[in-house]
Amino acid sequence: MGKITINKTNNGKRIIALLPFFLLGLIVSFAQKPEKTSDTYFNLVRPQFSGDLAYKTTEYVAQYWRVPGNTGFNNSVYWIADALENAGYVLETKATPTDRLTYRIEKRPMEKPTWEPVSASLQIVGENTPLLVSDSNRNMTYLNSVSTPKAGITADIVYLKPGEDVSSMQIKGKVVYVEEGFRNYYKELVSNGALGVITYDNPSYLQPKKNKTSIQFRSLPSQTNTNFWGIALSYKAKEKLDEALKKGPTKVHVNIQTKIYNAEELTIIANIRGEKKPSERMVFSAHIQEPGANDNASGVGAQLEMAVVAANLAKTAKVDFNRTLTFLWGDEISSTHRYIQENQERAKGIKWGISLDMVGENTALTGGSFLIEKMPDPSAIWTRGNDKHSEWGGQPLSLEQMKPHYLNDFIILNFKKQGKYAHWEVNTNPFEGGSDHTPFLRANIPGLLLWHFTDQFYHTDNDRIDKVSQETLKNVGTAALASALQLVNGNSQTALHILSTMEKTAMARLKEEFELSKNALNNNSTVAVERQILEAWEDWYLNAFETLKDLGEDVTLSQEIENAQHRLSDFNKLQIKRLK
Repeated sequence: MGKITINKTNNGKRIIALLPFFLLGLIVSFAQKPEKTSDTYFNLVRPQFSGDLAYKTTEYVAQYWRVPGNTGFNNSVYWIADALENAGYVLETKATPTDRLTYRIEKRPMEKPTWEPVSASLQIVGENTPLLVSDSNRNMTYLNSVSTPKAGITADIVYLKPGEDVSSMQIKGKVVYVEEGFRNYYKELVSNGALGVITYDNPSYLQPKKNKTSIQFRSLPSQTNTNFWGIALSYKAKEKLDEALKKGPTKVHVNIQTKIYNAEELTIIANIRGEKKPSERMVFSAHIQEPGANDNASGVGAQLEMAVVAANLAKTAKVDFNRTLTFLWGDEISSTHRYIQENQERAKGIKWGISLDMVGENTALTGGSFLIEKMPDPSAIWTRGNDKHSEWGGQPLSLEQMKPHYLNDFIILNFKKQGKYAHWEVNTNPFEGGSDHTPFLRANIPGLLLWHFTDQFYHTDNDRIDKVSQETLKNVGTAALASALQLVNGNSQTALHILSTMEKTAMARLKEEFELSKNALNNNSTVAVERQILEAWEDWYLNAFETLKDLGEDVTLSQEIENAQHRLSDFNKLQIKRLK
């Protein structure tokens, strides 16, 4: 509330005459809506977000082996559509101009056929029981594998040592076994007449000696002009096959049945249209494809409940959606990329993009923790202190690849707030890439990833619904939606709130980096290198402060940003002077 100044006067009548205007000013001031903070939106979302729909959706989607165009992928899309309809979203082709909650299903012809597994078994000839069957090892069949004859095939196993010359081997009409990835051998195996390939290549973070039946799913190139198949082994199956091979020549019986057919690719998109700035939007993206429960049926489920809760808040007018809120489900990376690239005018209005990928984990079973993968900041160049990459791994970036923006600190703060409220662990990792946040960043749109790692069942057929936590789904969905609501309704006052907390975070980061630099100087680093690191963090935050103007620039905000920039810069200059 601005000050009201009344000049001193001996004229009592003037003071009395001004009183009605003074009182009117107070009444108007108190009648104004208070600025909504993150707590406001958490208080609205928490009572409505139970995680029940998220969990049920995860369970439904996880029953299918999903790739674009196949039965499981399409059924998942129509499950989402039904839930959206029930929540009040209207199909765009039936919507009127007054309908603010809408959705559409985009259909595109696929360049290559889709694929789905039906059944598979692998048995060592002479053994009574199969080595693997798809009923219990659903990832044993390589994606895009063709079918064997209905009765299966029996063939000799040929062991291919890593680095061995394929052209010198007699593999025509035989099955090749290799204990590593075989991409480098694929063309030679096909051209030399191998029937198929059996592989073992489980990374150590899957703890294969502990999770002996886990199989990480693998894929072949689309088999449009070839007739090849592949089987991936669990550690247990590999050990049994190795034992058989030690005894002498070994035959296997393989029966694989799959479906390969032409199909359309579906993408489903829901919108809550903004009232004041409808062309500006936040986009959430969750990919449907991949066969796991956590990866990524959980992202599909969490995002669906977010869309339903958001619809309820919109219909009851508990939240003003000043900007548009968009939810996208489709094929990982490609659907998000198309959404950005196919409509340049729409893309200009995307202010934030967030990917939900592997967000439902029961970490007591899977390991690791919930992570926020940050937009590229200097921790992706110099990873030190409390920052660390996940086992997914990341390549060091350059200063030119930095993406300074307030979204990092804003999302981290809100998720930490939910973590404190729910006694839930929230961590971060430097940028690594590989999910639906990357198309946003490539288009110079602020984007980050919500996920879990390390997961000892990542991409394996043990990533089932029993590894999913409804409580985790609730925590992720609640924090993500509350954050989104604050941003889509954000203005200059919101920016000021973010700035005040962000400046504290920036100061803390510079203090931490200074201490790390002092230690580094004691371990053969140079002042020049450590100065570069401190200046990189300073520049990142100075530019990140500036991005707050996209929420609603005004004179006060501009001045406060400039003041914060000066304070941060002055503080860091003093630190750098102390480096010796």
